[in-house]
Formats: sequence, structure tokens, C-alpha cells
Amino acid sequence: MRLISICPSNTELVAYLGLTDQLVGVDDFSDWPSSVKDLPQLGPDLSINMDDLEDLQPDLVLASLSVPGMEKNIEELQRRNIPHIVFNANSLEEIAQDLLSLGRACHVEERAKIIAEEYLQSIDKMRTVANSLMKKPTLYWEWWPNPIFTPGKINWLTEISAIAGGVNLFQDVELASVQTDWADVVKRKPDYIMMAWVGVAFERIQPSNLLKRPHASELHAVKMKQLHVMEEWLYCRPSPRLIEGAIKLAKILHPQQYEHIKLPSFLS
Repeated sequence: MRLISICPSNTELVAYLGLTDQLVGVDDFSDWPSSVKDLPQLGPDLSINMDDLEDLQPDLVLASLSVPGMEKNIEELQRRNIPHIVFNANSLEEIAQDLLSLGRACHVEERAKIIAEEYLQSIDKMRTVANSLMKKPTLYWEWWPNPIFTPGKINWLTEISAIAGGVNLFQDVELASVQTDWADVVKRKPDYIMMAWVGVAFERIQPSNLLKRPHASELHAVKMKQLHVMEEWLYCRPSPRLIEGAIKLAKILHPQQYEHIKLPSFLS
């Protein structure tokens, strides 16, 4: 099949199913595996060049609704009658379902079942450790600094936090993404601060910007030097790579208890 992925998380799903050699084009932000950077790039995931996409004559386009604004890509695919599938996972379970859906669409269903099962088993192993913990620190995840956006209850980062032995500070808000302000964050008194700005290069995320905010120095997370810059690609994309991020987080929060947890074979 001639596949086109117009979202980084979709490109990663393709890779886990061993289908990277069937990709003929990707969005500009797809960067894993590194070989996909050699493919024709069709523009940012919010602004795909549909003429260039159509010229590549895809058998199937892998679209997404993981970021607000992607709807226009799907509307244009529909208008042009280009075959496509849409992924919109908000939970770890839904990511497993995306693997299975892609496996069926690309005729590698058995491989998809094996990968999805190992992925879910890894989550269960981590959850078992988390359930044995007496103390679970609160985590403030900063997705965007101005205005502040942070994941709410209906989000994989709430699950990632839980299986890593923590608690998402904003899990009481019944949303996938919460717009709030710094005063609210301070009031909630996070034990840890995790900065993962979506779409911003890792090296450009500067904790010093956060530390200049009012009352930042009074926070327990800051006093205990529990402020971390986290990789956007391990925490902000709905793909199985989130397990790698979860294990890294767990070993920050509870290094001894999660010492025996290893990456599943399809990630290592």
C-alpha cells in the first residue's frame, strides 16, 4: 500500500507495525523513526498541502484529530474523495485500538494484535506496581505556558501519571486539555512540575521562564528541585511510545519500586 501519515503519532503507529517502507509522504513534524525525514514532507500537521498529498496517489491517508485545527485536513480529504482513516485517541486503551484499526486497514492484523497485547501487558505491569505504593506525589504537567494549558482527566497523561505512581494535579477537571492560570497551579501545590511544551523544541524549554512567575520559589516542587523538562515526543503524542515515557517518569518518581520494569520488546 501507498501510505501517507499527516500526524507524528500516526507515523509512529506505522513504524510499530513494521510498515514504514510503505510510507510515501509525511507531515513536517514526523521525526521517528529518523528515516521518515527522507520522505516527501507535506507541511505542518495543521496545514497539510493537499495538492502535494494528492499527487502522491496514496492508497490510504492516516489523519488525526489529536490537535484542535486538524479538522480542516479531514474535510479536504473528504472533499477530494481521498481514502483515509482518522485516529483520535485520548486514552492508553484507545491507542491499542488504533494499532488494531491500522493493522486491519493494512492487512497486518496478526502483528497488530501481538503488539497491542504486549503494549497493554506493559501498562498492567506498571499499574500493579503503582497499586502497591502508599505515597503518590502530585504532578503538574505544563503543555503550554501562555495561556497555560495542562491535561485534564480525559487524557493519557492522567493515566501515565497513575501507572508511574503519581497523580495528575488537574485530574479533577473532566476535560482532555484544561486552560487555567498560574495562580490556580500555585494554589494546588504540586509535588513535581513537568514541562513538556507541545511543538516546542526540547532545548528551547527553559525552566527559568517558569521560575520567574509569582510565588514559584515557594512551591514544594521548586524547593525540592523536582522540576523537570520532559520530552514532548514521549508524553504528548498518542502512540505506544508513551510507555517509554511512562517508564522514564516512574523511575524519576519511584526509582527503586520500578527498577525491574523494562521496555517492551517492540520499543527496545
